[in-house]
Amino acid sequence: MDEEIRLYTGYLEEIKKLSRNTVMSYHGDLTKMAVYMKEQGITSTADIRGTTLNAYVLHMEKNGMSAATISRYIASMKAFFEYLVRERILDEDPSFFLKPPKVEKKLPGILTVEEMEHLLEQPSGNNPKGMRDKAMLELLYATGMRVSELVHLEVEDVNLRFGWIICRENGKERMIPFGGTAGKALQMYLDKGRNTFLKNEEDHLLFFNCSGAPMSRQGFWKVLKGYASRAGIEKDITPRMFRHSCAAHMAAGGAGLQIIREMLGHTDMAATQIYAEFQPGITTEYRKAHPRG
Repeated sequence: MDEEIRLYTGYLEEIKKLSRNTVMSYHGDLTKMAVYMKEQGITSTADIRGTTLNAYVLHMEKNGMSAATISRYIASMKAFFEYLVRERILDEDPSFFLKPPKVEKKLPGILTVEEMEHLLEQPSGNNPKGMRDKAMLELLYATGMRVSELVHLEVEDVNLRFGWIICRENGKERMIPFGGTAGKALQMYLDKGRNTFLKNEEDHLLFFNCSGAPMSRQGFWKVLKGYASRAGIEKDITPRMFRHSCAAHMAAGGAGLQIIREMLGHTDMAATQIYAEFQPGITTEYRKAHPRG
């Protein structure tokens, strides 16, 4: 069983090009399943049955796991067994009839448009650090990119003329548009701020910390917390809240879910579907779209 898990996680990393964190999450879920199976005297995936997996799900429920966590474990197991069948390691998928528990859908935490505007006003823009911070915050809100993508951006990834930026992560890339406000903040930073942090002329990274080292996710989080405190925002703000806020505000403005999905880089529309809650109602859409609305 351990060998099959090793093969599957290798497939996720090398073929599917999933992030290291995602692969480790799958590995953890499947390793815990393997431990349970071994406790039941099952050491081979060929001996796992649907009833065994149902018993494992009941075991998780009895141990107080949340519905969301159990759903994630089930998704990991189903993907694992589908892979084994596809590779002809197994003849049948024991997880085929396994159903996840119903999970209460929670809307992501977001900032209001007013809170976001107030937060984005905090960096002064009158000194290199303020220019850098304003460029980072404006770009993150404008594009909805992940912080991990932001801190790995290179100067060559930015096209100020056409208002596009290229995000690259785990062998994948996508182009995301940004508006004039983010463009002006980036132009100011590139013209008057970036060289202050640059220690090596051959370094192509876009953002650095005050010591000239690459900006880290933790470093950005500290920057964000400082400005949130200054803006008087009492919500427990996180970098991911920028991503959610970008998507929610676009949905509220009438953007289609497919566009939001492409911007955020979601592989599955189900991940984007939650933003449908923020879309305008049918009456608003009718009045905007119909010639006599």
